[in-house]
Amino acid sequence: MDGVEREETWSDSQSAGQHQDGGESTGHASGRRIMAILRAEKGDLTDDDYQHMRKVVGYVRRHLAQRPSGDVRDSRWRHSLMNWGHDPLGG
Repeated sequence: MDGVEREETWSDSQSAGQHQDGGESTGHASGRRIMAILRAEKGDLTDDDYQHMRKVVGYVRRHLAQRPSGDVRDSRWRHSLMNWGHDPLGG
């Protein structure tokens, strides 16, 4: 999946996750930041960027362990993970 397809799929998942004040979900905001980090040159990354990526890895690991039973293709669980930059179906 190329970057454009990844962004389109990611944008489909905006309704998943925790929303504060009716705005953008925490995961979706993180996803925007992840996309910016992925576009950046390695030498341009800050300590804060690396800290954010460690946070993302922890979130993804915890939520992968909570996989629901059954078909997850259109599940909030999958969309939440996609907000954080990970498609558990390998897409």
